[in-house]
Amino acid sequence: MLKQLTDNPHGQFSTEDYTVFVLMLSVSAAIGIYFGFFEGKKNQTTDDYLLGGRKMKIFPIAVSLIASQLSGVSIMSVPAEMYSYGAQYWIIAPTMIVIVLIINYIFVPVFYNNQITNCYQYLEDRFDPIVKKFVTITYVLNVYLILPIFIFIPSLAFAQVTGINIHLINGIVCCVCVFYTMLGGIKAVVWTDVVQGVIMFASCFLVVAIGVCKIGGFVEVFQRAATGNRLEIFNMTVDVTARQTFWTASVGNIFLWTGYLGLNQSCVQRMVAVPSIKHARAALWIFCVGFIVITSLNCFTGIVIFAKYFDCDPIKLNLVEKADNLLPFFVQDVIGNFKGMPGVFISCVFSAGLSTMSANLNSLAGIVYEDYIRPFKLFKHSDASAKLAMKALIFFSGLYCIVMGLVVEQFGHILQMVVTIASVTQGAVMGIFCLGMLWPWANKHGALWGSAASVICVSWLIAGAQFAIKNGTLSYPPQPTSVKGCSDYGFNVTRLELYDAPESTSSEFSIFNISFVWYSTVGTFLVFLIGIPVSYLTGSQDLEKMQSKLISPVVHWMLPSDTTKNDLTLKASDDYRKSDESLAKRWNMTLAANHEREKLNGNNEHAV
Repeated sequence: MLKQLTDNPHGQFSTEDYTVFVLMLSVSAAIGIYFGFFEGKKNQTTDDYLLGGRKMKIFPIAVSLIASQLSGVSIMSVPAEMYSYGAQYWIIAPTMIVIVLIINYIFVPVFYNNQITNCYQYLEDRFDPIVKKFVTITYVLNVYLILPIFIFIPSLAFAQVTGINIHLINGIVCCVCVFYTMLGGIKAVVWTDVVQGVIMFASCFLVVAIGVCKIGGFVEVFQRAATGNRLEIFNMTVDVTARQTFWTASVGNIFLWTGYLGLNQSCVQRMVAVPSIKHARAALWIFCVGFIVITSLNCFTGIVIFAKYFDCDPIKLNLVEKADNLLPFFVQDVIGNFKGMPGVFISCVFSAGLSTMSANLNSLAGIVYEDYIRPFKLFKHSDASAKLAMKALIFFSGLYCIVMGLVVEQFGHILQMVVTIASVTQGAVMGIFCLGMLWPWANKHGALWGSAASVICVSWLIAGAQFAIKNGTLSYPPQPTSVKGCSDYGFNVTRLELYDAPESTSSEFSIFNISFVWYSTVGTFLVFLIGIPVSYLTGSQDLEKMQSKLISPVVHWMLPSDTTKNDLTLKASDDYRKSDESLAKRWNMTLAANHEREKLNGNNEHAV
């Protein structure tokens, strides 16, 4: 008797599964309703809508950071990366310790010392408004390029296990995300992230645990993975054209993730939503631990999937269209007979997508309103009108994501595509902030020309690479897979390749052949390479006139002592001004109270 490849064939998504999925969406919507209609009545200011009044708790913020950074793209594509190319990507997990150290001690002190809520405001304070506008434009364009992917990928998983039209479910879930983000602001986003983060961890753990049990235990899983050459982590080659090596996964991802986590408005918005710098650092360390755990679990999922299909590749059998669809297929196989479990998994993938999308929608609305709507003074900019404008921006951004799903459907390997798109501006953003915080002599000319050169050069690199991929001169062939065991499932293996060794790309070096992981690193160094000479040629920044709080504390030794003294004087003046304002406020309150008392006495005398 032939074995079945899966116990839960395509399309058998049970009533229990739908119930679990609908329940997850309902909880997310309910949180938005609560913070929009009940809690929101007590918090009407823009500061509350975007920052939660700066009174958010450490743990919810940390979980929100984890959930928003581990999008549906990560949940679906990281296991596909492990299955196709091996475990090298896992190095990003321990590398996060270095990344959080950099953010905590270089970036966070500067944001808090300058009372930054919009991270791009720093560029105006440090350099010039035109520098800020240039970078915010690149940020907005970058977010709009990536935003449609966040929900479309979970929709892909849903379509894989149910057969429902992918664009229909993409539209429905986008609407739910827009609904609770639009109503509840940052508080709704954070608390839905907490719920969704718990769902993500629980479902990933259950899928892996059940998968390992069905395969025969950890020893069997690792033996099969080792035989298939999927456990190589320390590939120390210095070849920059190699897709993934120890150096790309560590050094390359330090530049990519430091910029994405430490200098992305959606993340900075959470860091400054807690009461103090101490709270922000604690939240980041909790995030670091959570990221390492969930990323390791996510990577191990890919190893388990390979161990399951080590002798019968579903992709070669055309049961799965591409590697990014492997995870939902695997879930059908290993937990398909457990009622409700496929629904839990789909809820996990959508939770990851919803958390990332809502975080970006909320921060995007704040940036666009503050920089591109408020300055035109088209209407009275009260807190109510500001919130209305931001809600409208969120609504139209959601519609855009639904329409752009038609384009995302044509993408190839999703993880590679997301990293490539992000790298267009990520290196420039990382470079310009580091230039401002770490090189006191940099001026606005160096910052502007350096970041512009970075965006142009990286865009040229990416365009050349994409052209090479299209022409077939550049490719990243996956590790070999086998179909020799497919005969056990009734497939005719004579029509399939039993073994396919990776095809090597052209031996001639080309700048366009460098790994896509290096794009952010190249972009960052280009800002320094251009920005420092241009700053010197156009007259370096006068350190005597600059406040030291605009420079990261780790390089304060570069500054003249007078700069620090000036900062102390300014701080004292600022404290005195705040004291005066406080006294004036109390005096006005006293006058108002006396006026009310006199009015009341007059009324009493009149009554007598």
